[in-house]
Order: sequence, then C-alpha cells, then structure tokens
Amino acid sequence: MVRIYTRKGDKGKTSLIAGERVPKNDLRVEAYGTCDEVNSMIGLALSFLEKETWNGKDAFLESMQRVQTILFHAGAELATPNGKDVKWKMKQKYIDELERQIDEWDKELEMLHNFILPSGHSASSALHTARTVARRAERTTVALGEELGNPLVASYLNRLSDYLFVAARYVNQCLGGKETTLKADI
Repeated sequence: MVRIYTRKGDKGKTSLIAGERVPKNDLRVEAYGTCDEVNSMIGLALSFLEKETWNGKDAFLESMQRVQTILFHAGAELATPNGKDVKWKMKQKYIDELERQIDEWDKELEMLHNFILPSGHSASSALHTARTVARRAERTTVALGEELGNPLVASYLNRLSDYLFVAARYVNQCLGGKETTLKADI
C-alpha cells in the first residue's frame, strides 16, 4: 500500500524527481504546481460537459484528455532537475497538435471583432480560467531561464493558452453559450 502522506514536506521542502530536496516555494516547484492547476481546471471544465451532447463532443473530450496527459508529463519534466534523465520530453509535435486543433476549431467560429469577456457556458468559463492559469505557468516556466532545460515546455504552455481560448469559444458555440464582448464605453 502506498501512503498518501509522508510527512517529509512538513518543514517546507519537497523532492524533485531524482530526489533533490528544494524549498516548496522554489520556482521549479511553482512551475510544475501551476501546470497541475491548469490540469485541474481543465478537469473541472470537462465535468461541466458530462451531461451535454453535441456533434463532436467525443473528439473534443479526447483532445482535452490528451492535453491533460501531455500537461502532466510537462509538469514531470519541470520537476526534473537539469542533468537528470527525463523519461518523457516535450517535443515539437505536441505543439503542432495544438496548432492543428486550434485551426480546426477556429474555422467553425465566428471571427472576433472585439475582445470577449470570459462568459457563457460554465465549461467555457472554466476553460477561460484554465487559459489564464496556463499563462501563469508559462511565465513561471520562462522565469526558470537556464534552469528550464527544454524550451519547448514554455512554447507548449504558450500555445496551450491559445488552445484553451479557442476551446472555450468552441464550447460556447456548440452549446449555445453567449459570449460577452468587452464594452469600450464604460
């Protein structure tokens, strides 16, 4: 049986992959922890879709779950100190997959003429939240600088926020959620 708690982190330190102990506020811990937040927010968005039906839902869920898996592995890569073996490494093909999906969904969407506010269906709003957390994950990852190791992780997080923005719009369109446009005259 694996125990959920170890008590090893009670004094403010945690282990990276390969065993190196670092403070829990270490930038690397912040980066992979923020990826975990994005992943959880995507999961929340998907939970709002459980009872919904639309043509293309299965493909949408499959795409999202693939993103969640890649994001989990990206977090593990961020949790691995430079110079240590990484079993899974971010590749350009994962970024390309996001771009292809963005383009596919975007073809079906009405062109934007104004900024939009996070709004509409609950799943859409949750995806917008995931998008903003992905931006924070990207900023934290970029702040690692030389410690980052694989710059494709930051590129993936950058594209992921775009993907989540378009996914939020796509969900609104498929489920009749209303997008609220930014009012310029406040």
